[in-house]
Amino acid sequence: MIQTLLIANRGEIARRVIRTCRDLGISPVAVHSDPDADAPHVEEADAAVRLPGATPAETYLRADLLVDAALRAGADAVHPGYGFLSENADFARAVLAAGLTWVGPTPEAIEAMGSKVAAKKRMAAAGVPVLAELDPETADVFPLLVKASAGGGGRGMRVVRAKEELAEAVAGARREAESAFGDGTVFCEPLLEGARHVEVQVLADAHGTVWVLGERECSIQRRHQKIVEETPSPAVGPEARQRLYDAATAAAEAIGYVGAGTVEFLFSDGDFHFLEVNTRLQVEHPVTELVFGVDLVAWQLAIAEGARLPAEPPTPNGHAIEVRLYAEDPTRDWRPASGTLHRFEVPGDVRVDSGVESGSVVGVHYDPMLAKVIAWAPDRTSAARKLAAALAASRVHGLVTNRDLLVDVLRHPEFVDGNTHTGFLDEHRLTPAKERDLAPSALAAALAQAARRRTGALPSGWRNLPSQPQRVSYEGVDVEYRHTRDGVVTNLPLTVVDANEDVVTLELDGVRKRFHVAVYGDTVEVDSPLGAVTLRVVPRFPAPETKVAPGATVAPMPGTVVRVAVEQGQRVEAGAELLVLEAMKMEHRVLASTAGTVTELRITQGQQVDSGDVLVVVADDSLAESSGQGA
Repeated sequence: MIQTLLIANRGEIARRVIRTCRDLGISPVAVHSDPDADAPHVEEADAAVRLPGATPAETYLRADLLVDAALRAGADAVHPGYGFLSENADFARAVLAAGLTWVGPTPEAIEAMGSKVAAKKRMAAAGVPVLAELDPETADVFPLLVKASAGGGGRGMRVVRAKEELAEAVAGARREAESAFGDGTVFCEPLLEGARHVEVQVLADAHGTVWVLGERECSIQRRHQKIVEETPSPAVGPEARQRLYDAATAAAEAIGYVGAGTVEFLFSDGDFHFLEVNTRLQVEHPVTELVFGVDLVAWQLAIAEGARLPAEPPTPNGHAIEVRLYAEDPTRDWRPASGTLHRFEVPGDVRVDSGVESGSVVGVHYDPMLAKVIAWAPDRTSAARKLAAALAASRVHGLVTNRDLLVDVLRHPEFVDGNTHTGFLDEHRLTPAKERDLAPSALAAALAQAARRRTGALPSGWRNLPSQPQRVSYEGVDVEYRHTRDGVVTNLPLTVVDANEDVVTLELDGVRKRFHVAVYGDTVEVDSPLGAVTLRVVPRFPAPETKVAPGATVAPMPGTVVRVAVEQGQRVEAGAELLVLEAMKMEHRVLASTAGTVTELRITQGQQVDSGDVLVVVADDSLAESSGQGA
């Protein structure tokens, strides 16, 4: 019997495992890097062991440190969560060699599926349909997809549409895979554009029983990483579903699988092809739990203790949809965000699995996922409606997120009709910034701040000339208002119904809307039916700005320089790659904003940079010509 469980992970999945430990009476032990010392998963565990360092390579990817932590804490079992070392056979062996219980499949099963190259060969031998494998050095079938042989989550993946792009894509995929999984092996396969990503949840005991717990549709993705998942799939009919179940069962039996795992497929025109077996718990497991009424973590622990599964799995009921809420900006090539999450509240009858809470600090070393929000309903349409409403009413302050994009997806007519595929976001152009009228939210912010000043007995900007309005400036928008005997008069076509320091009610086109206002220093967060708006106050007396050289390219985020693509004196075109930054476990290309010549190169490969640091200076050709320097 497991009495004390070390959770060899962090964030959301660590908290998820802790919840089941509480239900079962098992004592949970956390581990943490230095940046995670005050993280929620550390606070919620019975004990915690420090892993000195900050990066994954120094901490959560150190099998020796994790095994030592388990032994020092008196744990008798280890749960790996997902990501990091969850699919590392050597880690599983080290846990077992230390006399501890490994909560997962055997090291041999992990090893069999740990290399996607070897896994495809094994599945083909078991009769599971697979895509053709292409050699990264000689591939000549395009478009194709470069993939990491170890790990997943969209890391180490590149789409290649022409031969001349292949070498660079392979090199980038290898770097990212080495950083994320400690294994830079990659392979290629044909890219099936317009296909769906469908996966099957399996659960197997050590006594020969294999359960299939439905299929999940995970087609809506960005950067090859899922952001919306649901079960059942709207595209899979009874006949195809049975074929998928049979293939997943054959895959599990071919490797003697034990525990919770997922068999992933590409699904197109009724046919499917094997992608991989994830020998661990999936990020999207909650949708399966809600539809089948099971606790997959509890079953993982029971199976590790030797329990038998009943002969038949539970019967599914209803529909569940999950979205991944990320600290990232969809309008800026999914740029991750870091900093303090001032407020995090998700209302409604939904499940929230999060790694953060109000006041959490989101750092630069780990995946930027804040939470998974999941809704269940008797049918798919109701589940999508419930989830969209909960997200739209959420208060997420301090960091830019993909929340609005997720709401747009859930309410999109094609999503509602079930017409999803892996190119959904690009096809429907859901990522560009939407034009939004900021003025009503800015007025609400100004009125709330004025009410706050009155409450604090501070001057509210009273003037003895009633004809002169108050003017408040935020970045990108100015508003004016004036208090009169008849109420507040503004320069906008709306009516102020009521205003206090937290809530302002405005009437627009005969419809009253409430604007909730929260202030954090010089940043104001406004939530309303018009959408969430972040405003930054323009100071009356701005501090002198630090001058940045013309043509300077600055770091968009903190990170590590993993590739420098140019040399000093080199001429580049607008849009050319200058360098590649690694931040939050993903690579981000930094491009030239203008054509010109590289006059300064202030970085080297491997260098750590902070947001705003000048990286490269490119002398603009057009400026040189207009000044006569190009003659």
